[in-house]
Amino acid sequence: MSVLSGKGAVVTGGSRGIGRAVVERLTDDGAQVVFCYRSSDEAAQEVAKATGAHPVRADLGSRADLERLFAEAEARLPGLDILVNNAATSEGHKSVADLTDDEYDRVFAVNTRSVFLALRWAARAMRDDGRIITISTLNTKIPAPGLSLYCGSKGAVEQFTKVASRELGGRGITVNTVSSGATDTDMLRGANPPEALERTPAFTALGRLGRPDDIAAVVAFLAGPDGRWVTGQNLLATGGLFV
Repeated sequence: MSVLSGKGAVVTGGSRGIGRAVVERLTDDGAQVVFCYRSSDEAAQEVAKATGAHPVRADLGSRADLERLFAEAEARLPGLDILVNNAATSEGHKSVADLTDDEYDRVFAVNTRSVFLALRWAARAMRDDGRIITISTLNTKIPAPGLSLYCGSKGAVEQFTKVASRELGGRGITVNTVSSGATDTDMLRGANPPEALERTPAFTALGRLGRPDDIAAVVAFLAGPDGRWVTGQNLLATGGLFV
């Protein structure tokens, strides 16, 4: 029997990159999955066809879209056992002096408020012995110029994780963060020039960029039965970047 057979999972931002790899891995492990995506119907349907997961179009900056995602998940899943907060946005590399109020509001709405609302929903709806995993970034430990909104919004959800692990632990629910390093995704390639990406593998112990399935494997460990004794932690899935 698959290790996640009978489990229901929600993955945000599941149509590409790390989120897609997580949907693929959780369904491979036997979970029934609902995932959301923001814009590409074609990519979402491709994931759905390949995995059997159910797509929900939702802008996580919209409270109404989030509520609709939660409602569809509750209607379609056998119960909520796994929540993976993966969706995120960034304004690219911009200095504090150049950022606008609208950019601040957008990044924190998607990266921070939506995670809080999803955590609150899960705290109410999740079955005992569930798993909550939020994807963050190594840049909260090694901040880089131009990433103040991204790092700040991710730093907040890392603290949500620690507090929620204490609040929900009595029900056997684990709450963890996975902080990815340089992982080969559209977001990484869109935010960095090719020459920077060519240099990055030299800074990792394993000598390469991460792949989305590398991060999905860590998520799968935390989501499965072998992750039952890990909670309140931030696992650095970086291939040994800047050890």
